[in-house]
Amino acid sequence: MTFPQVVSREDWLAARLKLLAQEKDAMRAQDAVTAHRAELPMVRIDEDYVFEGPAGEVRLADLFEGRGQLLLYHFMFHPDWEDGCPSCSFTIDSVGRLEHLHAEDTTLVLVSRAPFAKLEAFRTRMGWTVPWYSSAGSDFNHDFHVTNDESVAPVEYNYKDRATLEREGVTYRLHGDGQGLSVFVRQDDTVFHTYSTYGRGTEVLMTTYHCLDLTPRGRRRYVNEFPHHDTYGTAR
Repeated sequence: MTFPQVVSREDWLAARLKLLAQEKDAMRAQDAVTAHRAELPMVRIDEDYVFEGPAGEVRLADLFEGRGQLLLYHFMFHPDWEDGCPSCSFTIDSVGRLEHLHAEDTTLVLVSRAPFAKLEAFRTRMGWTVPWYSSAGSDFNHDFHVTNDESVAPVEYNYKDRATLEREGVTYRLHGDGQGLSVFVRQDDTVFHTYSTYGRGTEVLMTTYHCLDLTPRGRRRYVNEFPHHDTYGTAR
């Protein structure tokens, strides 16, 4: 490891105050972005999506669990896989007590394409309490652009079409699944879509990364290089 330069306390304080000014500027900019996000218009969801959960078949409105807002993490879990995506698992490992969200009239759930039995088995293995639903058999993943299959719908990921993804060299997003985070609100039984973010936008949930960002070493692994938490110390 290369350590930072050693200086006097006075020189350190001067450097820290300079960084503090930059941090405050970044926070004010983020506050402005957050305000703009809250002002985004919304789109009514007319598609009757069907999911499978612990109580059997449910609709999108049921995922709210009676609350007014829904955070839905699009978790990568291909139907043929036995384990969930390690990077998505790293993300959900950072989720804290759900009661705090519930107190703010907000529900957090996971949705994947794999059969519900696989999702429930993996959720139990990981020790998560976040509700998890299967979107198998519906167009949900395709409509929200977290599964690309050109035979079903035009390629799109992170608001970029096939030509843009190819031009930018992001060809691994041209097919298969990607992670995302979508937000919905409910008025009675009517559901509206207000926001979706993809790729690094989901880092908002990654507490481990935010902690590492405070250290001199910072992030030494890409998110897809973190193993499932119960495999540390085992051969990979």
